[in-house]
Amino acid sequence: MRSENREYDHLVARVSDLEKKVEYLRVSRRVLMNLLIDLEKEKGKEIQRLQEENRRLKKINSRFAKNLWQKNGFQVDGSS
Repeated sequence: MRSENREYDHLVARVSDLEKKVEYLRVSRRVLMNLLIDLEKEKGKEIQRLQEENRRLKKINSRFAKNLWQKNGFQVDGSS
């Protein structure tokens, strides 16, 4: 009987320990998911910023190329 009580107590303690670990894993998962969501938002903002910068630089480059072509005596539309 005493052996059964010890085994029962051990199993109860083990179940309690496992329940705590499961709760800890749930909390950890929520934290990681929140971090992932934040990273995805930052990534989206950075991609948008880089796309806008790329458009701006292309526009500047196009103006520079037109000016260079005109300075060298060429028509911008391709005829000389």
